[in-house]
Amino acid sequence: MATSTTRMLTGNKAMAEAIAQEMERDERVFVLGEDVGVYGGIFGSTEGLYARFGPGRVRDTPISETGFIGAAIGAAAEGMRPIAELMFVDFHGVCMDQIYNHMAKIHYMSGGQVKLPMVLMTAVGGGYNDAAQHSQTLYASFAHLPGMKVVAPSTPYDLKGMMISAIRDDNPVVFMFHKSLQGLGWMTQLDASVGHVPQAPYTVPLGKAKVVREGTDVTIVAIQMMTHAALEAAQRLEADGVSAEVVDLRSLVPLDKETILNSVRKTHRLLVVDEDYRSYGMSAEVAAVAAEEALHDLDAPIRRLAVPDVPIPYSRPLEQFVIPNAQHVYEAVIGLVRQ
Repeated sequence: MATSTTRMLTGNKAMAEAIAQEMERDERVFVLGEDVGVYGGIFGSTEGLYARFGPGRVRDTPISETGFIGAAIGAAAEGMRPIAELMFVDFHGVCMDQIYNHMAKIHYMSGGQVKLPMVLMTAVGGGYNDAAQHSQTLYASFAHLPGMKVVAPSTPYDLKGMMISAIRDDNPVVFMFHKSLQGLGWMTQLDASVGHVPQAPYTVPLGKAKVVREGTDVTIVAIQMMTHAALEAAQRLEADGVSAEVVDLRSLVPLDKETILNSVRKTHRLLVVDEDYRSYGMSAEVAAVAAEEALHDLDAPIRRLAVPDVPIPYSRPLEQFVIPNAQHVYEAVIGLVRQ
């Protein structure tokens, strides 16, 4: 039998376990959304919850995102702790009024009298040929809007710990999980989708980035799947005599500026890697933080690597061309350190 130090879970099982443990701990926690019940969520994030907690606390809804997200907002305002799943982040357009004009603003507009302790979890990311309407990340679309915390974990360990933190938080949290990190059998299996996850409940703080690889020559700040691309590139760079430090943002709002700046001041070079669109995105925000607060520590201009401003293509070669990968990161760093 696996011990607590060797227990390995896929991303989806880590998320489902976090939700189950919080539902067990707090009867106010419940789940609602499309196919979250018997099916267990199309990306497995609610697997096993329906059988354990029943239809009263794991509620399948009609295909009406505005309706069930609005219901979650109302429940949160009345003291419940709902978890609503927006199946694909690409669907946010049909319910953005509920998300931004209500979920994000009620606490402020009530003068702090009404809390909105709810989690809006949603699947993000491409890499498996699901085309323009099912492959975006859209991190910046939510990070840009005040009133919500926005997180994007990149490991099973963080998926569980940050989900528990999100459920316990009194603020609305947008919890963005990457499909490729769920470890589902019908998708390409990645080593990164399986990791050490303790069985006992634990929390990972929201708003805190993590240095996942120490380095001295260049800082690579990455988000979610791009963290794994950066780590792979860093191994190749080491063979070329380049020491790359990799920072996993994990949390977009709040943004951990201190960890970013400390790393840049050590390495004096910065590459930001993002699976979202390049213009007006998180790569620009991180670059601005470094330019405003550590400009004189930089030995070279900041570089950004992100998706060009085009819809995600259905064609596999074209999708692979637009979404950054380890080779793209490697080439960008080589160009940066040779300046």
